[in-house]
Amino acid sequence: MVKIEECKKTLLSLGYIEFTFEDFFSIFIELLESVLQGHETPIGPEELLERTRDPQVSDYVVMFFRFVTSGEIQRRSDFFEPFISGLTNSTVVQFCKASVEPMGEESDHVHIIALSDALGVPIRVMYLDRSSCDTGNLSVNHHDFIPSANDSEGDAATTPAPATEKPYITLLYRPGHYDILYPK
Repeated sequence: MVKIEECKKTLLSLGYIEFTFEDFFSIFIELLESVLQGHETPIGPEELLERTRDPQVSDYVVMFFRFVTSGEIQRRSDFFEPFISGLTNSTVVQFCKASVEPMGEESDHVHIIALSDALGVPIRVMYLDRSSCDTGNLSVNHHDFIPSANDSEGDAATTPAPATEKPYITLLYRPGHYDILYPK
């Protein structure tokens, strides 16, 4: 919850007006609190699935992640600018307004780095790859995104987070889109 509050403060410090994102944060926090073990009556996986099938809830959760990602990219604009200028001909703020915040826009490497760092959550991204196989068969590869330790100025710290940290979340990458994978 501390990281979520930090994300909210980041957006406010960037000039966002709270009413533009408060509903997204509220829905996400409510959903998160309902699954936490310390909650009075935590919901199970079936009820969580049922709740997230409601388009309003799922869209608000997606918008929560989009605003968190946008805030992190803008907060650490010096770090992300070289990647963004290689993708588009826009500023960091323009990129966030056009390619991060709107629904339906694709997400890629820049987005997942920012999201992992902002929330402090290690993420594993699985992807199918034909390029590493001589036979043309698909192989399954992964890349782990371990949150960097950021200083108070917002730049990447010289000491990265420990690489031994195990990812909490596993996603399957399909060009421009991520699906969550659940362990058996």
